[in-house]
Amino acid sequence: MFTLMQAAAPAAKGGFDWSMVIMIVAMFAIVYFFMIRPQRKRQKEIENFRKGLAIGSKVVTASGVHATIKSLNEGESYLTIEIAKGVCIDIDRNSVFAEGTQQQQQ
Repeated sequence: MFTLMQAAAPAAKGGFDWSMVIMIVAMFAIVYFFMIRPQRKRQKEIENFRKGLAIGSKVVTASGVHATIKSLNEGESYLTIEIAKGVCIDIDRNSVFAEGTQQQQQ
């Protein structure tokens, strides 16, 4: 008789399952700390780098072109870079991603 009461007790319990809520919150926390937060940090670093650009700085564009900044064109959405001796092009500011390295010219 005691075993019948034990078997019937869990069925009569009812209520809300908090373990599912805790798992969902934990999944959102994992996604935030491993994906969203590092991406925002990287975007802020790139934005600060772009604000600190100066004439003569070596940069790398999104397409991988190493160049030197010749003109910042203040108030405009583009800047002028020199990709080879005497070859200057205008590019969008948002396509500058990294600081370039000094390359030896032959």
